[in-house]
Amino acid sequence: MTTAENRPASSLCRDCFAWIRPPTGPPPERCAKCRSRRLLTHPELDRLSIAHLDCDAFYASVEKRDDPSLLDRPVIVGGGRRGVVSAACYVARVYGVRSAMPMFKALDACPHAVVIKPNMEKYAAVGSEIRALMRDVTPLVEPVSIDEAFLDLSGTARLHGGPPAETMARLAKRVEDEIGVTVSVGLSYNKFLAKVASDLDKPRGFFVIGAGEVEQFLAERPVTIIWGVGKALHRTLVADGIRTVGDLQHRDERDLMRRYGSMGQRLARFSHGRDSRAVEPGSVIKSVSSETTFDTDIAEIDALRPYLWRLSEEVSGRLKRKAIAGQVVTLKLKASDFRLHTRQRRLPSPTQLADRIYRTADDLLGGEVDGRRFRLIGVGVSDLVGEAFADPPDLAEPALDRRRRVEAAIDAVRAKLGNAAIVKGRGLRAGTLKQSPPDRVRPEDEPG
Repeated sequence: MTTAENRPASSLCRDCFAWIRPPTGPPPERCAKCRSRRLLTHPELDRLSIAHLDCDAFYASVEKRDDPSLLDRPVIVGGGRRGVVSAACYVARVYGVRSAMPMFKALDACPHAVVIKPNMEKYAAVGSEIRALMRDVTPLVEPVSIDEAFLDLSGTARLHGGPPAETMARLAKRVEDEIGVTVSVGLSYNKFLAKVASDLDKPRGFFVIGAGEVEQFLAERPVTIIWGVGKALHRTLVADGIRTVGDLQHRDERDLMRRYGSMGQRLARFSHGRDSRAVEPGSVIKSVSSETTFDTDIAEIDALRPYLWRLSEEVSGRLKRKAIAGQVVTLKLKASDFRLHTRQRRLPSPTQLADRIYRTADDLLGGEVDGRRFRLIGVGVSDLVGEAFADPPDLAEPALDRRRRVEAAIDAVRAKLGNAAIVKGRGLRAGTLKQSPPDRVRPEDEPG
């Protein structure tokens, strides 16, 4: 990419990794060494060190890798006609197929598509191989999901014999050559901007955002580019006259915090390209859960339900804050004899909604309450995906859309006035729950 800045910009060939530092005239169109047109040009290219790597149409790409006959055909990874699209290759996207679209709509748009049932075990294995290559270039790798991660390459130039931009270009080519799928890279000086950049040049892209251009670059972007601005908050922002990041840039941070709570601080800082979050190495979050231990053992289902609702709301809130959703709901009960009982149910589609989590867990609870007394109850959600897949329309559950809109409205009020602003009746009897543990994290290599 190029930039609006006037100072000389270095260029990097993404195929042979040759540098032109800097060109004497306009940016070159081809690499002088290998004649490739895949040149990366930016005045800060040799100084930026925070990257976001994202696999392109990952599930579909893995399927095409494993079956070359699918290479030029539209491929949809997803369930039956009542399911949703988990991934769509770029050929299918030409026909309007998108992730999280109901399958019946996807097949109406592209009836000749090849539909493949998701194989999460295979995708997780390929994702682990890619993360191993990431960790070859830096120990500071923060997975976001099985197919994307942040990398901090600060101080690695001497180790790899070149700036982080070159290291990332080499890594992208290595993933393509050794794993057989393509990736897109975003490079900047913080995580927010690196993530934004990786979405702007797909597939097989490499986009750079520098400090010298950030205010102007962000100003005309829709406010939804800021992580955490979901549908409910977006509607509120638009109603308040905020449609672009530039609209936020002219607002005072304190005013935004008074209006939108803690989210207002993020809106203010991200709108100016400020993000102090560090890249934190760790494993992909495998589940999100919350639990509480009672002061006195409980046997009656009506006494257990308020706790179950409050826990479902906690899990829902964490999923929304992390911009993820889960398809498997788990109920956890510990009896008075300390025996642990867990029950699971897979939903037709992933969810973030407290209402869906609660209804599923409550149905499981009904099968366990038989006179035994319980000292602990917990609820969790696993089989996590991005929030784009959360709670699609379901013809078999027409009331779902109304419940989703109600919950979004409640979230919007709580974001402004605090969590205590609205309390549903089913949670009133639970009182104040004990402090719940942080999100449970299960490493990729842990059994189960």
